[in-house]
Amino acid sequence: MKHLVTLAAMTVGGATATHAGGIDRSGQPLGVLFKEGNYLEFSVAHTNPDVSGEDLGQSPPGFPFPYSSGLSYDSVAGDYTSYGFGLKYDINDRFSVSVIGAEDFGADIKYPDEAGSLLGGTVANANTYAISVYGRYRIDDNWSVHAGLRADRADGNIKLNGLAYGGPLQVDPATGQTVGGGVSGYEVDLGERTDYGYAVGAAYEIPEIALRLAVTYFSSIEHEFKTTESFAVDVNGDGVPDATNSSRSAKTKVKTPQAVNIDFQTGVAENTLVFGGIRWAKWSEFKIAPELFEQATGGGLVDLEDSTTYTIGVGHRFNENFSGSASFIYEKPGDRLVSPLAPSTGLQAIALGGSYRIDQWEISGGVRYSWLGKAKAETGTPDVARAVFDDSTAVSVGMRVGYYF
Repeated sequence: MKHLVTLAAMTVGGATATHAGGIDRSGQPLGVLFKEGNYLEFSVAHTNPDVSGEDLGQSPPGFPFPYSSGLSYDSVAGDYTSYGFGLKYDINDRFSVSVIGAEDFGADIKYPDEAGSLLGGTVANANTYAISVYGRYRIDDNWSVHAGLRADRADGNIKLNGLAYGGPLQVDPATGQTVGGGVSGYEVDLGERTDYGYAVGAAYEIPEIALRLAVTYFSSIEHEFKTTESFAVDVNGDGVPDATNSSRSAKTKVKTPQAVNIDFQTGVAENTLVFGGIRWAKWSEFKIAPELFEQATGGGLVDLEDSTTYTIGVGHRFNENFSGSASFIYEKPGDRLVSPLAPSTGLQAIALGGSYRIDQWEISGGVRYSWLGKAKAETGTPDVARAVFDDSTAVSVGMRVGYYF
């Protein structure tokens, strides 16, 4: 069953796609911890999202400028490539250590900058990479516990543009005080920052039938980014931004979500394995609210909902070297009104994988097709839908090379 166990991990994590709000990129898999013997792997996955929509043609109440409705936004979400590695080493027959590197979260959103559009020119780029060190202790042949520390490096940049954001900030030239307007032209840079969290879990196994139930809790990680904010400013009252910008450096606290992963697998027939998982992530605690932006609007830049993702699959070993697997992934949609910086909610996906083992080498590959849930990008307080995103999809391919030593 060993090859099938490897394949279950490959199908779920090797060919990643967008998850909660398009931000959760890896699902934080821990399959490396349970490898037999000493093991080293490297992986790469590429995702090509097709997230396209169109303006709803709604103008904010009292908006003074003409606009065009029904403009389309093609390929709002950009392609991305994720790289990972894993190392597992047995200290003795009961205790092992593992090191795992992966891009846990990220965003690459860009609305085409078309004149007259409600969200055109809005951009969000966010990158995180976590390196985790775990220890696993086998209490007996069935029970084990694992725990580790996680170092997460993150940075980001966000720009808001389009008529939905109400034009540039209006400032009285005599007093320098804000007298109206909106936040179109606003930009914030979140400087690179590394902070730390932890994970802890336990597993129950029956090796004879490849049964394993593992539960892992991941703590949130709070980043305190050095922040530079700038506004496009209108001092003439004509609705056109002047060359003068108001900028300031401060700090912004952002929490990555705490999460729980439940992973299960068991042999059900000769050379056949059933596997599944549940991942819950507390995205409601993920907020980006830079100081000046919050003062100007009374709210933050991103507001997401908690998510739960389910996976079920089957793997089969065809011969001593080759195994294959298939799985289905489901995430229930949340509120259809979402942030323009994460324009989807929920998903359904099908993933196929294959693994070939020869001597000490193991080569795995997978492909995943995701249908992303319909969503409406909103702005304002109360929320007002500005654009609709329907029939969004994502295609992911991944490859992993492993070596047992």
